[in-house]
Amino acid sequence: MNQELIRIIENIARDKNIDKESIFQDLEAAMVSAARKHFGIQHNTEVEVAVHLDRATGDIRAFKDEVEIDIRQLGRIPAQTAKQVMIQKIKADERDSIFTEYIQRKGEIVNGIAGRFEGGSLIVNLENRVEAVMPKSEQITGASHHPGERVRAMILDVREQSNQIKIVLSRTHPDFIRKLFDQEVPEVAEGIISIKSLSREAGYRTKIAVDTMDDKVDPVGACVGVRGSRIRNIVDELGGEKIDIVRWSDSSQVLIANALMPAKVSEIAICFELGRATVVVTEDQLSLAIGKHGQNVRLAARLTGWDIDILTPKEYNKEVDRLDACLKAIEGIDDSFTDKLLALGIISVLDLEEVGVEPLVEELEVEETLAQQIITAAEEAAKKAAAESTAAKELLDQEKKK
Repeated sequence: MNQELIRIIENIARDKNIDKESIFQDLEAAMVSAARKHFGIQHNTEVEVAVHLDRATGDIRAFKDEVEIDIRQLGRIPAQTAKQVMIQKIKADERDSIFTEYIQRKGEIVNGIAGRFEGGSLIVNLENRVEAVMPKSEQITGASHHPGERVRAMILDVREQSNQIKIVLSRTHPDFIRKLFDQEVPEVAEGIISIKSLSREAGYRTKIAVDTMDDKVDPVGACVGVRGSRIRNIVDELGGEKIDIVRWSDSSQVLIANALMPAKVSEIAICFELGRATVVVTEDQLSLAIGKHGQNVRLAARLTGWDIDILTPKEYNKEVDRLDACLKAIEGIDDSFTDKLLALGIISVLDLEEVGVEPLVEELEVEETLAQQIITAAEEAAKKAAAESTAAKELLDQEKKK
């Protein structure tokens, strides 16, 4: 009995997470290659070589054309051949095992240890000596990782590449945030609270809209946790990235107002034709609504799926007055027509020019000839407005230079 061989096979199977039967078959194939090498048998010949390794005892029996041969007498060169074939086959089995395991874990958060950097990409050591790569584009801006440091990331992709398995990790993907909420907020993991929408600029700010079917649960409060304990854990993991949690609403107007928090919204006009929302905020709320470098409104637009324009009451009234003046100059248009356009979310001559004739005919039942006249007038007014804006900008630039 060759129990030592059995133990070695079991250890390899356990350490490399390979099916034991595959290793037995690899050993048999390697010894067949060694025997063919010894006897000089080509693969296209009719000479048959077979090797059987007993799975229980470890005993090896080899046959050439059904005549038993002693595998131990093959010599050094065939043994070297068997060794090379065995190494190649076990490496192939290990690659298959890694691919099968990690392709099923795609989208999961894994823990690893930071290794080395290769061209900006971080090599992360996962369990079972598996290496993964985190490209620079998937690393949070401003974050630094040192060798030996614990790294938490999401498996973004698993693919075979040049006889290797490439496991790609990410800490910037929006789903990384979703998975962190799964881990930190039991109500999210259990499905009591659902993450309806999420927008992120990794390293800076994330907006997340949550909802629940349970009236007894406050989705925002549950995600924040007692004294901010749950959200603090996520923020710490992200290196201080700001996270705004807002309540989801099926009403676009309510959702947009929530998404623009902490700014307070005075009025919202939604134009379904353009997929645009015009939001009016007071002067003191303007910087909050827009955010640093436009980040707040940009994330709110992604969260809600609407293009969002922010205007002050003065700017809003100016646009409406220009629209009203344009329409009053057209024969056959009454004073209520402006209000009808406002109800459709069309608040400026630019909006009117962009929507075109069709909505006026279908929604407001305007005759096509009149509708075309309205759009032509809007185009002229838009050009005039653009010229005025350019002139005002040039004047301002000149005053700055003085």
